[in-house]
Amino acid sequence: MRLVTWMDWFNKAELVPINDPRAREMAPDISREDLHEAIHAVTPGGRIYRGARAFRFLGLRMPVLVPLGLFLWLPGVIWVAEKFYMWVSRNRYLLSKIFGCKGACAIIPERKSHDKGDG
Repeated sequence: MRLVTWMDWFNKAELVPINDPRAREMAPDISREDLHEAIHAVTPGGRIYRGARAFRFLGLRMPVLVPLGLFLWLPGVIWVAEKFYMWVSRNRYLLSKIFGCKGACAIIPERKSHDKGDG
């Protein structure tokens, strides 16, 4: 999730950990198991996108992800993306061991200020 936070130049997304009480308030109908299984994007209107569809939704709101967001709208691509997302989700612990994603796989990274007036 650190990568998603880095790409959110305009602060369009708020990453909420599963253990945060607001997660239950934002999506009361989603089980804890489902929250562990996939990323979810909740729109201001309350619509919920899950997995690759969440990335498609976020992709059109973050400049760095716009090409991915547009690509995921091509016919048939979202179906393949969902299958790939679920494979990665099921194997994320193994993949993190292989790729050594210690800090990069953190659930909620700390946002750092990039003020140019520091020193």
